This record gives sequence, structure tokens and C-alpha cells, in this order.
Amino acid sequence: MALWKLGAVVVAGTFTAMLDMTMVSIALADLGREFAVVQWVNTVYLLTIAMVVPLTGSLATRFGTRAVWLSALAVFVAGSLLCGLAWNAASLIAFRALQGLGGGMIIPLGLMILATAAGESRRGRVMALAAVPAQLAPIAGPLLGGAIVDGLGWRWIFFVNVPIGLFSVLLSYRTITAGPRRPAALDLLGVALLSPALAILVYALSRPLWWLLPIGTALLAAFAVHALRTPDPLIDVRLFSHRALSAASALNFLSRLSIFGALMLIPLYFQQSAGRTALSAGLFLAPQALGTMLALPYVGRLTDRVGARPVVLAGIAISTAAAVAYTQVDRHPPALLLAAALLVWGIGIAAVAVPVSAAAYQGLDPSSIPAATSALTMIQTVGASVGAAVLAAILQRSAPGAEAFARTFWWVLAFTALTLIPALLLPMRRTPAAVAAAVSSSASS
Repeated sequence: MALWKLGAVVVAGTFTAMLDMTMVSIALADLGREFAVVQWVNTVYLLTIAMVVPLTGSLATRFGTRAVWLSALAVFVAGSLLCGLAWNAASLIAFRALQGLGGGMIIPLGLMILATAAGESRRGRVMALAAVPAQLAPIAGPLLGGAIVDGLGWRWIFFVNVPIGLFSVLLSYRTITAGPRRPAALDLLGVALLSPALAILVYALSRPLWWLLPIGTALLAAFAVHALRTPDPLIDVRLFSHRALSAASALNFLSRLSIFGALMLIPLYFQQSAGRTALSAGLFLAPQALGTMLALPYVGRLTDRVGARPVVLAGIAISTAAAVAYTQVDRHPPALLLAAALLVWGIGIAAVAVPVSAAAYQGLDPSSIPAATSALTMIQTVGASVGAAVLAAILQRSAPGAEAFARTFWWVLAFTALTLIPALLLPMRRTPAAVAAAVSSSASS
């Protein structure tokens, strides 16, 4: 019971950060009418997240996950309040960066707290709970954001985070216990290499500015060399010698590339080719989130029972089959068929995301979980950015119309199929120790 209570508190905090991401996109039109420059509102938030994620594991190891979690929530709440009070574009962009500073740490910290508390035997079920905010936010965000903007104005998109965030701080203070701490010097050279590398790569791909890619790649390579020579690096690249973690990382990158790319394409298709409103297009994503929510409880239990690889392979097959429907949008298939495909797609997403999150930690020493979580979250963030940037570039280079979307969805299908390669490297079954722990837990309950 204590674990599920902890899970509920962590989910409440992560949901606040994820909900903000989906609501702000609804307010961009109103922001454009009030301020001259708004394109940096999302870009600076994403850049800040990319820069702060690598620091999260090191900070959690040094100061404890509880202290850093409470600090991240407090910074996010303060940034939200200041965004709502912004008086011009420059102040909004600056406060949005502050908001990203806290929001970027919330999600990886939540995973660290839950992965450590759950242990091997219950990690699949707990990761299923941790996935809830990512599935609810795409439904609640556009609907709540549209209602707030129409009724109260764009400032309340940020103000609404304040009471929710403060409530999460109070619950967290009472529920989350102080985790282990290990005093260590901060890898300043690692920060100077990795954070700018990720920021440059994310920025280059979001614009796109291809000439920046070699600079970001060179900094990333320099960090890898530095990390291999440093006893306590910002991100321990030696962890990727662990087969389960390296396979999960590659699969996370490719799956986020296709999933987030599709989440960008689908609303655009319904607005530009099907003539729907933004709110209607956002609502059309509900079947996908519903499918994921329905599958999450079963996927977590199944992963704990049979291991990650068979569940992920089944999820990839389901997702690939569902994506086929969207490669045919130039033939104007019925909306009901597309909605059904999204429902199935959501089931496939759950069958991939949850087992990968559980398998990534299999066999890792608990002291390595913070560093592994930072690495995984960093890879997910970059994968999502790459997916959105690459697919947007493909769409822009195609002739306008439904044919352009159909052609781009073929690329989504290809990216989804590529996930089969790292999926085959995932652990087939759990370790004997984990199985024994699960049997013991079942016998005692």
C-alpha cells in the first residue's frame, strides 16, 4: 500500500509538468496576438529541459531524490506563476526557461523514486503507473487548455499550475522519504560539454539548422571521451555496457522518434486536410490515449510475469499494423476507421513503453538507477525532438495535401519497424532472483 501511495504522489507531480506542455500549445495563438515574438516560448522550454536532464541524476545522488524533487516542484511552480505575470515577450521567455528548469527534472526524478522503491519484482506494475501522466496529458491538456484560454485568457494556462503544484509539494513533503545520498563533486567539464551539446542538437533539429549538427555531435563525442576517463562523470557512459540498458535506450530513442512524430502529424492532418478545428483535432487523439490507459494495467503485470522482450515485440507488431491506416489518408478513409486505428495504436504504445522502462533497470545496482534514469530521459527527449523535426521536414518538402501526410506516415511506419532491432536485444525473461522475489511477494500477500 505504501508503494502505491508513493506512486500516486509522484504521478500527481509529473502530471502537472506534462499537462503544462500540452496546454501551452493551445495558448500560442493568443500569445501571438499579445506579444510580437512567441516562437521561443516552446523552444526555450525544450532547450532548458535538454540542458537540465543530464544534471538530474548527479544532483539526486549528491543531495537525495527527495530534496531535489521538492526543489524541482518549487521551481516549476515559481516559473509558472511568473509566466502568468509576464509583461512582455522577453520576460515570458525568461520565466519559461525557469519553468523548464524545474519541469525538466520532475519526470526523471519521478522515475528514479519509483524504480528504486519498487525493486525488481514490482517494477513493471509501477512503471505502468508512472506512464499514466503521459497518456492523460494529451487528452486533458488540449481540452482544459482550450476551455481556459476561451474563458479566462492565456495567463491562466500558467496560473492553474500554481495550486496543483503547491498541493503536490505538500503531498510529497509528507510522503516521500529521504533517499540515499553519496557526496560527490559535480562534473563541471561534463556539464560544459553535454548540456550545450544537447541544446545545440535539439535547437538545430527544431529549426532546422543542419550546419549546427556537426558542432553538437562533436561536443557529444568529446563528452563521451571525457566520461570514460572520469571516475564520477555527469552521465556514466560505462552503464551502456549493460545490455538491457543499452537496448532499452536505443528502443526508447526510436520509439519516441515515431510516437512523438506521429503526435505532431495527426492533429496537423485533421486540421489542414480534414478541416477540423484545433480543439476537435486534439480531441481526436483521445482514442490513442484511451487504448494506452486500457492496456497499462495488463501490460505491467504481463511484463512482470514473462519478461520485456515478448511484450515489446507484440507491441511493435500492433503499432505497425495501426500505423498502416494512416499511410492511406490520401484515400480519405472514414474517420471511424482512423479512430479505431488510434485506439489500437495506443495499446501498442503501452506494450512498448512500459516493458522498456522496466527492462532498462534489470540487473542494475540500485546506486546506478539515478544515473541510468538521467541517461534514459535524455535519450527520450532527444528522440522526441528528432522525430518531430525530421517528420516536419519531410512533410514540408512534400506537395501540400493529404498525399503529403500519407507519404510522411510511411516514414513513421519505417521508424516503428526499426524498433524491432533493439527489441530483440531486450531480456527474454526476468532474472531468477527477481522471479524468486515475485513468488515470495505473492506468497506473503
